[in-house]
Amino acid sequence: MPTTLTLKNIPDEVYERLKLAAQTHRRSLNSEAIVCLEAVLVPTKVAPSERLARARELRAGLAASKFRAKDIDAAKRQGRP
Repeated sequence: MPTTLTLKNIPDEVYERLKLAAQTHRRSLNSEAIVCLEAVLVPTKVAPSERLARARELRAGLAASKFRAKDIDAAKRQGRP
C-alpha cells in the first residue's frame, strides 16, 4: 500500500527545479518527486558487461571527436581575464 509523505522546508531552488522538471516531463510534482527519489534510491542493476560496452562506446566517440588535453585547457581558460 502506498504511503503519503509530506515534505517541509524545501529550499526554493530545489522546488523550482522540481517544478521545471515536472513540466518538462509532463508529470505532476508528486510524480516527478517519486521518479527522482526512485532514480537515487532504487538503482537499476546493469550487468558489468553492459557497463563496459557503454564505456567503450563513449571512449570511441571521444576518440573520433579528437578531444585533446590542450583543447580542453584552452576551453576552460576562455573568457577568463
